[in-house]
Amino acid sequence: MGLRLKFNIILAVCYLLGLSLSIYPFYQISRQEAMDQLQSQIDVLRAQALSIRRYTSEEIQPLLAEHSSVQFLPQTIPSFSAQTAFRNFRGFYPQFFYKEAALNPTNPADLARDWEREVIEKLRANSDLTKDVSFQTIDSRSHYTATYPLVIKDESCLTCHSTPDRAPPSMVALYGNKNGFGWKLNETIGAQIISVPMDIAEGSIWRNLGLFVGTSSVIFLVLLILLNILLNRYVISPVTRMAKTAEAVSMGDASVAEFEFPGSDEIASLSRSFNRMRRSLDSALKMLEK
Repeated sequence: MGLRLKFNIILAVCYLLGLSLSIYPFYQISRQEAMDQLQSQIDVLRAQALSIRRYTSEEIQPLLAEHSSVQFLPQTIPSFSAQTAFRNFRGFYPQFFYKEAALNPTNPADLARDWEREVIEKLRANSDLTKDVSFQTIDSRSHYTATYPLVIKDESCLTCHSTPDRAPPSMVALYGNKNGFGWKLNETIGAQIISVPMDIAEGSIWRNLGLFVGTSSVIFLVLLILLNILLNRYVISPVTRMAKTAEAVSMGDASVAEFEFPGSDEIASLSRSFNRMRRSLDSALKMLEK
């Protein structure tokens, strides 16, 4: 096995070792960046939903207050407005998911199901928890899901949700008297659930990882070629010439010129030592001939 091959094998092993040690941290960093991007998307969607809720409560409710006393209008309910707007939004971006789920909702469509109930119970058990992050399967796709507690902060909400006799008759007529009652002030009655698909983020992670491996491999190959050129010029070529000179001298050819390699590095020092050894050998042979 030649010196060049040994050198290249050592470099390749070092590269593969370094690459294997760096892939996992790079993957984790890329994944965290992707999660941060997903969370940023959720923050925007939540801000949009909160804006719709606020607009409904501050603008729509007062405007339709007189009509609501005669006929219950779901459009005046912030939760209904936000979810309706988001259903329209999903017409453009169906991969996103938004729901204001409750354990005991007035509208049966808002009833928490399966994992939604588990998340709400988790928020109810810990009043200090302002957000829960999980990964859920929605429409056969993995989603990054952020859940925020819906807490009764306004006592006016209890007008419709304490007991059926206090609620507007038109609301009871529309939704019945079985659901959406018994709520209490400062109680977590549900959760605002926002989900964005993971596959886009995962695709970005693997693209970045592939780009990292590909770029580092190209850089390694370029450096390997340059190092081989330098190795050949400053190490292999001088050593090969020195070996040929030594072989010729060992065969008794005294006409071979001395090997000269300028500089002060190890190869130059070796060449000078070799030449001194050769001159000493020539002197010894001449003394023996006498």
